[in-house]
Amino acid sequence: MDYVLPLFVGFPLLAVALTTLAPWRGFRDVSALMVPVITGLAGGWLFAYTGTHGTIAHSVGLYVGGVAIPFAADQFSAVMIVTSSIVAFASNWFAIVVGETRARYYAPLSLMLLTGVMGALLTADLFNFFVFIEVMLLPSYGLLTMTGTWARLSAGRTFVLVNLATSTVLLAGVALLYGAAGAVNIAALAGAAKGNGPITVAMGVVVIALCVKAGVFPVHTWLPRSYPSTSASVMGLFSGLHTKVSVYMLFRIYVVVFDLDSRWMWLIIVVCCASMLVGAFAGLAENSMRRVLSYQMVNGMPFILVMLAFASGNERAALAAGILYMLHHMITVGSLILATGAVEETYGTDLISKLHGLAHRDPWVAAVFAAGAFSVVGFPPFSGLWGKVALVVATAQRGDTAAWIVICVIIVASFGAFMSMMRLWRETFWGQPLNKERYPDGLKVRWRRLAPSAALMIVSFGMFLFAGPMFQATNAAAEGLLDVDAYTQAVLENVPVGLPLDVQVNAQALEGGK
Repeated sequence: MDYVLPLFVGFPLLAVALTTLAPWRGFRDVSALMVPVITGLAGGWLFAYTGTHGTIAHSVGLYVGGVAIPFAADQFSAVMIVTSSIVAFASNWFAIVVGETRARYYAPLSLMLLTGVMGALLTADLFNFFVFIEVMLLPSYGLLTMTGTWARLSAGRTFVLVNLATSTVLLAGVALLYGAAGAVNIAALAGAAKGNGPITVAMGVVVIALCVKAGVFPVHTWLPRSYPSTSASVMGLFSGLHTKVSVYMLFRIYVVVFDLDSRWMWLIIVVCCASMLVGAFAGLAENSMRRVLSYQMVNGMPFILVMLAFASGNERAALAAGILYMLHHMITVGSLILATGAVEETYGTDLISKLHGLAHRDPWVAAVFAAGAFSVVGFPPFSGLWGKVALVVATAQRGDTAAWIVICVIIVASFGAFMSMMRLWRETFWGQPLNKERYPDGLKVRWRRLAPSAALMIVSFGMFLFAGPMFQATNAAAEGLLDVDAYTQAVLENVPVGLPLDVQVNAQALEGGK
C-alpha cells in the first residue's frame, strides 16, 4: 500500500488546479473544506495501517531506493497529517463564513499550502523537504498580502524577507551536508551527525534554519510582527501548519540523524527555557488580541522541543509528551485565533483598548475564549492539562538538576501565559458594556462566525475526555519515530551500487541484519 503516499501530495495538488480554473465560488469553497477532510481521513487510515505494518515508504516513479524522490510514513507523520488537516479545515471554514473566499485565489492558495505540508510531513529527503517548504511558502506570500492593505503589505515584507533568507540558509545547510556526507536522504544519514564533525556542522546549519521557521528564541521576533497583521483565517493556517512542520522535522532529525545525542542536552534546555519565558511574558506588552496570541505560539514551541533534551534514556515517554503537547497546541491556539477573528470581523478591531465588556454582549464568545485560555494554561477540562502533565512527568523521570530546572521554568512560563490570558479577559471581556451608539445592541458575534473556533475547542475537550486513546496514539507515534531501523530499511530498500558511500554503508548494514 506504499503507492498511496504520493497521493497525499497529488490529490490536493489536483484540487489546486481545479479550484484555480473553476469560475464558481461554491465549488472552490466546497473544495477548500473537502480536501482537508479527505486528507484527514486518509491520515487516520495511514495511522492504523502503519500501526499494523510498520513504516512504509515509496520511491516516486518506482526508481530504486536512494535515487528516487522518497516518501515515508509512520504513525508520527500520520498523526501530524490528521491534526494539520483538522486545523486547515477549521481555518478554511472560518474564511468561507467571513467571506474571505470571495477572493478568487484564496482556495487554491490554501490548498497549495496544504499540499506543501503533506509533502514535508512525508518526504524522507532533506532537499525535497526544502522543496516542499518552498511549496508552502509561495502560496503563503499570496495569502498574507491578499487584501493589499498597507498593514498586510508591511507584514508580508517581513515574512518574505525572513523566510527567503532562512530558506537560503536551509538550502546552504543541505548543500554542505551533501558535500560532507554524499547524501541528503534522511535514512542514509541515520546516526551520521553523532561524532562526525563536518556532518554535525552541516546539520547544525539546517537546524538553525528550522528553528527560525519555528519561531524559537532568539530568532522569533518576525513571527509576532507578521502573523497578526494578516487575517484570522490565514493566521490560523499558519499557526497550525507552518511552525509545526519545522518542529516535526526537528524531531525527525534529532532522532534519526543525531541519534538522540545527549551532548546537546544543555543547549536545548537553555534555548527552550529562554524561549518559554519570553513567549509567556512578552505578550503582556502587546496591544491587540492576536498579537498576544502570537506570543503564545512562541511560548508553545519550546514546550514541545525541550522534550528532545530528555529523550536519552527515556525516549518514548519524552517524545510522546512532546508530540501530545504539539497536537494540543495546534488545536488550542487555532481555536483562540479564530475566536478573536470572530470578534474582529464583528466589531472591526481586535485592539484591546477599544474592546471591553464582551462577556455581557457575547457570552458564547466569552465561553469559547475562556475554554481556549484554560487549555493554553493547562487547566481542565481541556487538552492542555494532559499536555502539561505529560511534559512534567516525562521530565521528572530523569530526576536530576536539569529536570528540576525545566519543571520550574514550565511552571513559571505557565503562570506567565495565565497572566497574558487574564489580561485579555479582563480588558476585553470584563468591564463596562460597549458604547451603544457606536456598537448597537443588535451588533453581536454571529454563531456561524464562532462555530469553527467552537469546533476546535470541542476537539480539545475530546482530547481531554479520551485521554487514554490520546496517550496510546502519541506513544505509538513516538515508537514509530524511534524505530529508526524500520525507517531506514523501508526507505533504503534496494539501494544500487554507485550511490554515495554513506548510503551503501546503511544498505549493507540493513542487509546484514536480515
